[in-house]
Amino acid sequence: MSFRDYIPPKNTPRSIELRASNAYEWAANRCAEPFIKQWSDTWREKWKEPFKGVTTDGHVRTGLFTLASQDRDDGAPVDAMVQAANSLLQVVPESQREALRYPIEAPEWRSWMNPEIYMFHHGIRLEEVSDGVVKAIHEVLRASLSSQGYFKVRGCMEVNRFLGELVEGTKVMNEKSYNFLLFGEPSRTEPWGWQIYGHHLCMNCFVIRSQMVISPIFMGAEPNIIDEGPEKGLVLFSDQEDTAVALMQALDDDIRGKVCISAQLSGATVPSWRYHPADQRHVGGAFQDNRVMPYEGYLVAKMSTHQQDLTRRLLHLGLNYLPESVLVTRLEEISRHWDETYFCWIGSFGPNDAFYYKIHSPVVMMEFDHHSGVFLNNKTPLPFHIHTSVRTPNGNDYGKMLLRQYLDERHG
Repeated sequence: MSFRDYIPPKNTPRSIELRASNAYEWAANRCAEPFIKQWSDTWREKWKEPFKGVTTDGHVRTGLFTLASQDRDDGAPVDAMVQAANSLLQVVPESQREALRYPIEAPEWRSWMNPEIYMFHHGIRLEEVSDGVVKAIHEVLRASLSSQGYFKVRGCMEVNRFLGELVEGTKVMNEKSYNFLLFGEPSRTEPWGWQIYGHHLCMNCFVIRSQMVISPIFMGAEPNIIDEGPEKGLVLFSDQEDTAVALMQALDDDIRGKVCISAQLSGATVPSWRYHPADQRHVGGAFQDNRVMPYEGYLVAKMSTHQQDLTRRLLHLGLNYLPESVLVTRLEEISRHWDETYFCWIGSFGPNDAFYYKIHSPVVMMEFDHHSGVFLNNKTPLPFHIHTSVRTPNGNDYGKMLLRQYLDERHG
């Protein structure tokens, strides 16, 4: 099974239109289609809603997140981040600086989106600025993330370029089809952050003192492998795939039956409320900041030690974009709610099977989903098109719960 078996013909109307369009033209044409128009209208309505956060029942659970004291070191590489962000501000022309910068509480935090359809024009677009600005943006990303995290970010960008070349749509999809925003003033003591968003890569980073929150995030790939050119051999998300399958195969039949909420990826066995024609099984994507999502599946704490270790491995792999010390703190936070952590599965778990899984607790919601083709022609989900996401439920996406505590502290 190869993604190359699903590359569309070059003479179809959609292929011809894609080849001729830039990002703005492609978006205008897509947004004229009834389904996309309805989808974007729904997004805009959700964006207008006051932020609450992902919850299981519509009620935010309080007391889960605590602002660190000024003398506590939670490991955020804030010195390097501030230096990189200030270097970016020095190289950005005055004419682009206003577009780049937003107040710390700006609503634009919540307007990111992962499709290639360029609807929301916030921040500065990498393909519309100088190489020096692009390099400086990458230095901010590199300073903020672990080496694995920066590898994934660059990988998502390179795969986007590769997909654009495969389907001859490089004016719509390339390694610079992303927007970057700065929020607040880069500081070692005050809250600030950044956002990058575009096709298959969306990341929100909030930092205050030595404490950081990087969520929501969305990373994906179609296909998840590059098989030619200078990036030949690049593969994304295969470690998460392999670990997830190993976990399912390690479960006994009784537990597996409780973990698996549907053996089919779509259809009557998948509840209609958790399937969307575009998002498919994914529930934590763009404009889902206030999603009500009940726990599903089976309590991880009831699994064997080996099975729990595999679950912890999945969490580590899904969160390893965080700097090492921050990752340790984040995993400790998740462990404090281990007896409230659920694992669920949709699909099969054999070699080359497509599937979905979710790990969900009061402080994390992590998803992995194999999708059907969008630019490739596979009508059913196959393992080479992947969507992943991470949310911080109960109000701390974008670090908003920490920001609220900081503002309360400052105003006494």
